[in-house]
Amino acid sequence: MNAAYVFRVTFELDASGVAADPDTFETVVRKPAAEPDTDDWRFFEAACWRGEASDEAHLRSLAEDWLGVPVRDVTFSELRADEAYLDALRDAIAESDAFDDTPQQVLHAHLGSSIRVES
Repeated sequence: MNAAYVFRVTFELDASGVAADPDTFETVVRKPAAEPDTDDWRFFEAACWRGEASDEAHLRSLAEDWLGVPVRDVTFSELRADEAYLDALRDAIAESDAFDDTPQQVLHAHLGSSIRVES
């Protein structure tokens, strides 16, 4: 199984004592998705709503931890996953007491149409 949450992140250099030009950069960050049978598998629930970042300030803080630089902006792009991961994720959602809707409804509510299936 293979999956990652993909974000576009704009960060800036904190260059003390020197000038940097440019000092702002955009990059693509791929956060590996936790296996659906682990404690962290519900990242999508805390991070996304309708295919957008649900709490940009929180995601900026996470991205700063991931990258070790000040982050100006972060946007959610997609969940890239193979079919095996999506099947396991749907099964975990169906088995969880945390959701009242079907797995398809839950994924659509949080990720919108931002799921890319890769082989």
